[in-house]
Amino acid sequence: MPKMTRRAALGGGALLLSKARTAFGAQANSQVALGVIGTGGRGRYVATIFAKDPRVRVAALCDIYHDQIDHAKTEIPGVERAPAFKNYQDLLARTELDAVLIATPVFLHPEHFEAAVDARKHIYCEKPAGADVAGVKRLVSAAKRADASKVIQFGFQQRFSPEYLAALDILRSGQLGELLLMRSDWMLGGAALHAFQSTYPVEEQRIRHWGEFRETSGDFIVEQDCHGLDVLNWFARSHPLKAIGAGGRKKRAFGDNLDHLNVTFEYPDGLRGFLAATQLAVKRYWDVKEQFFGTEGILETERQYYKWHRAEDSDVVVKSKREITIDAAEAFVSDILAGKPRNMAFDAADSTFTSLLGRMAIETGHEVNWDEMLRSA
Repeated sequence: MPKMTRRAALGGGALLLSKARTAFGAQANSQVALGVIGTGGRGRYVATIFAKDPRVRVAALCDIYHDQIDHAKTEIPGVERAPAFKNYQDLLARTELDAVLIATPVFLHPEHFEAAVDARKHIYCEKPAGADVAGVKRLVSAAKRADASKVIQFGFQQRFSPEYLAALDILRSGQLGELLLMRSDWMLGGAALHAFQSTYPVEEQRIRHWGEFRETSGDFIVEQDCHGLDVLNWFARSHPLKAIGAGGRKKRAFGDNLDHLNVTFEYPDGLRGFLAATQLAVKRYWDVKEQFFGTEGILETERQYYKWHRAEDSDVVVKSKREITIDAAEAFVSDILAGKPRNMAFDAADSTFTSLLGRMAIETGHEVNWDEMLRSA
C-alpha cells in the first residue's frame, strides 16, 4: 500500500462561522456561522450538535471526498444549500466566517490548526493535537502566535462535563484526602479481528481508514486513549515525568496499529497513573473510566456518571444528564458570544505528548522520560 503524504491529503477540510462584527459579547443575539473542515463521521456528529444550537448556523462544508459532503448535506440539519469546498484554504480566506470545526484525520490537525490560526478564526479542533511529536510541536508553535481574542478549544469533552467538573471539585477541595494513585481504562472493541477487504481504492485507504494506521492516527494510544490521559493530567495538574509500558498486536487484521497495551506513568511527587487499553473486545463491550484513589475515598469518572466512594459515609453516584460533547460545543459557542477568549491548545498538546510518551515507552521497551520524548523530533 503506498505511503500517504501530508500534501496529498491536504485538500481535506473545512469552514467557519458568521462574523460577529466587532464583539460577540456586545451582540447577544448574533448567530455564529460555523464551517466544517472534514465531514467524516466525527465531523458530521459534532457539526450536527452545533447545528441544533439556535445560536449557530453551519455555513459551509469542506472535504476532499464528494460522498462525505453528500452525507453531510443529508445528516446535518440546515446545510442543504450550504456551499461546499474541496480546498480548506479557500474557505479560510472567506472573511465572513468566524470559526472552524477541524475534524480531519489526526495527522492533519497541526497543518489545519496552523492555517486556522493564521486566518484568525475561533477554532474547535478534534483531539488529539497530532499524530507524532513533530506535528504536536508545530501545533504548539501556531498556538503561541494565535489571536488572544479567540476561543481555541479541543475535543477533550470531559473538561466541559458538569459531572467531571463536580468530581474535580471534590478532589480540589481536599475531600478525597491525599491523591495516591490514578488509573485510566479503555477496554472496548474496534479492531477488525477477521480478514478485512476495503471497498475503497488502495490510494484512498490510508485516509478513508485513517484510524487504523499509525502514520495517520498516531496509533490508538494517541487517537483514543488521549481522552483518559487528558483527565489524569487535568486532575493531577501536571503531565508525567516518565513512562514505561508494553503492548502488542494480538489479532488486529487490518492496518498497522497495536490492539492492546498498558503503561505506567510517573508524575511529580511520586504519583503514578496507570493506563490499560485494548480494542480486542467485542463491539458492544464498553469499560471506559478513570479512577482516583485517595486516603479518604475513591473517585470514579465516566462519560455517563461519576461515583464518589467515601471512607465513612454512603457512596455518591451522579449520572450525566446528556452526552458530554453537547456540553463542550455549548461552552465553545457561549464563550464566543460572551467575548471570553481562551486557548486550550497547550493542555491538548500536553495530553497528546503524554500519549506519545507512552507509545515511545512501548516501542523502545524501556523507561522514557518527558525530555527524551520531546527530543525525539
